[in-house]
Amino acid sequence: MKKIIAFIMLTLSSVGFSQTTDNPQHTKPKNAKKLAKEFLKANHIPGMSISVSKHGKLIWSKGFGHANLKPKVRVKPKKTIFRIASISKSITGVALAKLMDDNLIDINKSIYDYLPNYPKKAYDFNVRQLGGNLAGIRHYKDIDEYALNIKMTISEGLSLFKDDDLLFEPGTQYHYSSMGYALLSEIMETASGIPFSKFVNDSIFIPLEMTHSSTDNSDIKVTNKTEFYKSTSLKKPVIAKPVSNEYKVASGGFLSTSEDIVKFGNEIIFPKIISKEALSEIITSQRLKSGNKTGYGIGFSVGHSQKGTPKYYHTGGGVGASTILLIYPEEELVITVLTNLTGVNMVEFGNQLESFFID
Repeated sequence: MKKIIAFIMLTLSSVGFSQTTDNPQHTKPKNAKKLAKEFLKANHIPGMSISVSKHGKLIWSKGFGHANLKPKVRVKPKKTIFRIASISKSITGVALAKLMDDNLIDINKSIYDYLPNYPKKAYDFNVRQLGGNLAGIRHYKDIDEYALNIKMTISEGLSLFKDDDLLFEPGTQYHYSSMGYALLSEIMETASGIPFSKFVNDSIFIPLEMTHSSTDNSDIKVTNKTEFYKSTSLKKPVIAKPVSNEYKVASGGFLSTSEDIVKFGNEIIFPKIISKEALSEIITSQRLKSGNKTGYGIGFSVGHSQKGTPKYYHTGGGVGASTILLIYPEEELVITVLTNLTGVNMVEFGNQLESFFID
């Protein structure tokens, strides 16, 4: 009898152990953690923060490495603040959707309806084309312009490119342009009558409780902000030179935490501050005049997951920042990765995280 009882207890113990170790809720973060450590080491990244939500709830949030190497300060996803780089364009897209809901902007109208004094070009172009990188506005002309450390307002920043010719007839080609988003933010300021950064703070950050998100002001000290690094030829991280992102806040000038960006990503799945109609405008791929899709809406790349389900995303690359935001509406999944190193390719790492967490 004692042998039978012992056998039963052993069997129950084994079942319980198997359920614990094989539970996807445990194995997914465990595998992702191992992958993240390998990615951090392989790319010599000083610090990284990853946050993942499912069905609107945070299921995994982890800091790796250091926000600062001297003195060493560990990354904490709840409070370590990174540059989010071009994920800022996604925030700008949602801010534009809010202005559409408020009937303050018609994205099918010419930009000259909002900025009549903007230098006339060979072709007219509208707000939708501008947000979709179809207007022919150039990107950074060189690394010096990309890393410019001259503090300018949005209006002052337009002087960098406003007199340049368009690269092509609007709507005929896709050309990614951070300068185009600087112009878009000038239009949004004019239409709303509110400074762009204040509008984003009041209409997005506050209602979504993104309490650690703000504009990257070069002369304001931000508590818990990471140091920003670049790699030397020997792959050693060193502190990057200062940069002023104020004029291009709409394209790459916001600061945030990975947990705040997950909150933002969930707005695309469970819209609260914008209508579903306005949301559709920014997450639907635009088309060239040829009819071909561009794979970009307004502030969001548009694609498919490894399962073939919809996927909205944006990568970011800035001085001391490489980032990615991934949103899967059908699976109600959001993945955010923020790092404090220039020039890291985030796409494949994002795909690997997708394979772990998507059902």
